[in-house]
Amino acid sequence: MERSATHAGSWYTSDKTRLNEELEFYLDKAVKKSQEKLPIKGTRAIIGPHAGFRYSGPTAGFAYKAVDTSNIKRVFLLGPSHHAYIDGCSLSKCSSYETPFGSIKLNREGKLGFTHVIDELHETGKFRWMSQSVDEDEHSLEMHLPFTYKIFEDKIDDISLIPILVGSISATKEKMYGQLLAKYLQDPQNLFIISSDFCHWGSRFHYTYYTKSDKAGEKPLELGSSNKNQMERPIYESIQDLDIQGIDILESLSFDKFQAYLADTQNTICGRHPIAVLMAALEALRDKKEFSKQTLKCLHYDQSSQCKKYTDSSVSYASIYVQIE
Repeated sequence: MERSATHAGSWYTSDKTRLNEELEFYLDKAVKKSQEKLPIKGTRAIIGPHAGFRYSGPTAGFAYKAVDTSNIKRVFLLGPSHHAYIDGCSLSKCSSYETPFGSIKLNREGKLGFTHVIDELHETGKFRWMSQSVDEDEHSLEMHLPFTYKIFEDKIDDISLIPILVGSISATKEKMYGQLLAKYLQDPQNLFIISSDFCHWGSRFHYTYYTKSDKAGEKPLELGSSNKNQMERPIYESIQDLDIQGIDILESLSFDKFQAYLADTQNTICGRHPIAVLMAALEALRDKKEFSKQTLKCLHYDQSSQCKKYTDSSVSYASIYVQIE
C-alpha cells in the first residue's frame, strides 16, 4: 500500500522537471547564502518548515543542505497532526510514500534488509497506526518528502523512511517518546527530520502577541483595533524577536526551558510537540553521557510576509540543525 502525494499540484508542483529545478534552486541558494560551510559533519537532526514551497522552500533548503547524506540509511520524519486529534504518536501502515520524483520505501516488514523499525516501535505499545485517510490528509510529513528524495536521489533505494505523526501530547509523553527514540538518534546512520513552522501570527490564527521593544520583561499586548495606536515598532520585528527567543532557548538544549517559553508566550509553533520529543531525546542521550558534544543552531529564519498592520498575518520559518559529536 502506497501513500499518494495528495498535496502535489497544490502545495507544490506535481511536474517532476519543474520540481527538480525549484528544489535545486533552493538548495544552491542556501549554499551561497549560508554563513556556515554546508553540509555540516555530524548533523543528526534537522528542523524545517512545511508550508507551500513558494513560501517555505527557500528556508527549508538550508536545513537539507546541512545534511551529510553519505552514511545515512534511515530517515525518521516527525510531524505534527493538523487534522486528527491524537493523544500520542502514530505510525504509517504504508509500504511506501509517493513523490513526483518516485517512491520512498518505508522501514517495515523486512524491506531493504534493515531492522523493522516501524514494527519495532509499534511493539512497544506506545504507538498507534494511523488510517490511510489521516496519513494522506496530513501535509506536515508530505512537504518534506520531495526534499528528502532530492538529497538522497543517488542512493534512494538504499534508504528507508520512518514517518511518525505526533499528536497534541503532554510534556510527560514528550519525554517518554524522546526516551524511546533516543537509541535511534544515537545511531549515526539515522537522520531525524522534525517538521515545524514557527509563529503563526494574526487574527485568523487567534494570535496577535506584540511587544513594543525587545527589552527583557517587556509586557506583551494582544494587538487589536482597540490598542493599534500603541504600536511603537513594526509587528514583524516583534514576531522575529519572539521566534528568535524561542530558537535561542532551543540552542540551550533545555527541554524544561522550552516548555516554560511556550507556557509564557503561547507561541503558535505548530511543531512544538515533535520539537519537544527531539529535545527530550537529546536530553536522554546526555543523561547517558554517550556523546561529548551536542550543538543545535539556526541556519536561517524568514517570514511569509512582513506584518505591519494588526489585520495582517504571517507564518515564520526556520532551518535548524542538530550536530552530535
